[in-house]
Amino acid sequence: MLHTLMTSPFTCDLPAMLRLLSPGDDVLLLQDGVIAAMTGSQALAALLDSGAGIYVLQEDLQARGLTGQISTNATQVSYNQFVALTVKHPQQLSW
Repeated sequence: MLHTLMTSPFTCDLPAMLRLLSPGDDVLLLQDGVIAAMTGSQALAALLDSGAGIYVLQEDLQARGLTGQISTNATQVSYNQFVALTVKHPQQLSW
């Protein structure tokens, strides 16, 4: 399943999302959700502990000026790669 986080990890129910993650799931951070991929953040540590693949949309990082502050443990993706993730995961859940 592909989980898309579009809000800040400070304003969403991140613990609920983490409980629903299963092996083989991927998480795509979009819009203000990209904040969760900042180096040293508690949200990133929790996401990495889940075992899910962590992806961040490059355009949203650039729009927020966060490109240099994102952990190398999160994979930056383009819109084309975003589409590939949606093809890989027919089931999706937005947060």
